[in-house]
Amino acid sequence: MLKGISPVINGPLLSVLDRMGHGDEIVLADAHFPSFSSNDTVLSAAGIGVTEMLDGILPLLEIDTYVADPLVMVDPVAGDSMDPDLLADCRAAIARHAPTAAPIVFMERFAFYERARRAFAIVATGETRKYGNILLKKGVTPV
Repeated sequence: MLKGISPVINGPLLSVLDRMGHGDEIVLADAHFPSFSSNDTVLSAAGIGVTEMLDGILPLLEIDTYVADPLVMVDPVAGDSMDPDLLADCRAAIARHAPTAAPIVFMERFAFYERARRAFAIVATGETRKYGNILLKKGVTPV
């Protein structure tokens, strides 16, 4: 464990975050997401919820300010709904660590899957709430 870094951030995840460049994307996927069939770089974070992971990652990762959609979640399928607490929890974590970030944008499920295929990495969390997937686009880290 490193001082000043959340215990949810393990060595492989810290390495991925470090190797990401401006514009690279990382997906925090829920336990239902097809992580391992969607991307070659998948890190397991079983037992850790998506908002815990946001609280661990956001202090380390600058969110892109040059695009309209640096934070993306899956739009619930017609007739289904997202857990309102999940959305509130994600928004609260973002507000704590990246208060000037653009609002979360919602993307159709299969379009999100395609974007996840092109992401730098996927973190397969243990989040069990439906639609607990969020994509983060890395910005330029201030000097």
